[in-house]
Amino acid sequence: MSQPESSSPAAIELDGLTVNLGGRPILVDLRASLRGRAIGLLGPNGAGKTTLLRTLLGFFPPTAGSAEVLGFSLANEGKQLRAQIGYMPENDAYVAGMTAVHFVRLMAELSGLPPEPALERAHETLFYVGLGEARYRKLGTFSTGMKQMVKLAQALVHGPRLLMLDEPTNGLDPPARKRMLELVTDIRDRGEAYIVLSSHLLRDVEMVCDEVMILKNGRIAATCDLEAERKANRSFVELELQASSDQFARELTELGCELAVHETGRMKLVLPKGRTVRDLYTVADRLGVGIRHLDLKRDSLQDIFLRAMEDDNGGV
Repeated sequence: MSQPESSSPAAIELDGLTVNLGGRPILVDLRASLRGRAIGLLGPNGAGKTTLLRTLLGFFPPTAGSAEVLGFSLANEGKQLRAQIGYMPENDAYVAGMTAVHFVRLMAELSGLPPEPALERAHETLFYVGLGEARYRKLGTFSTGMKQMVKLAQALVHGPRLLMLDEPTNGLDPPARKRMLELVTDIRDRGEAYIVLSSHLLRDVEMVCDEVMILKNGRIAATCDLEAERKANRSFVELELQASSDQFARELTELGCELAVHETGRMKLVLPKGRTVRDLYTVADRLGVGIRHLDLKRDSLQDIFLRAMEDDNGGV
């Protein structure tokens, strides 16, 4: 997978970005520097994902703070920025009486392409998303899956540097969902555009993205470099003792474990490289500590997401 050079600007830079709508906070003090080629915005419905996308597109003015996208200032260079972005909205936005090729050509022209290149690109893009044979049909006759592909085509047609996808698999059956994610993965792997994929579906984000920002109640609950997590391949252990033991916790820390002890006596820890579950049992046996329950697993985006949702510090 191609990655941006370290010297290049971050794909998205947020510095205290705050957005109030209708007198209430929707996004609160977002601070992050996201450099992944494919960035996932993850969170439950109402977390602020769509509002963030629309703010970066210039639809909503920030109440406080600032943002840069591809090195462009949201405050001072919004017009230049929008010329670099392809946007696939969550909700349908098309003219039912238009043919697919007419609609995509129109969107290409609105994005700045002259009429002839816009028509040529419309044909090419519709073939790319699998709608070549249906490009002269009216959009009102399309199935849900075909409409989603048209939305992807109109976002791609002008050759953007950044592709914003808001719930791209919304309403799709399994084969259509698989095809959509394959297309997005192909766009990512060709390295011609950054991708920001907003979704409440963990599997979609995990399949496509190399960096993730998790939103909860309008705040950043967690950020995660999925590529680094995959390479680290760390072992996570949850265990419960028959009786709490401060000495057991101290010795695990001396082994190099990252450790969190809950009041209930349950412990969560990360095993350092070279250590195994056998080492935990060895320490427990030497101290006469009984282990009631132990669960070993590899970290996943689901685990990261659930930890973020359990943490109340990010709530509004």
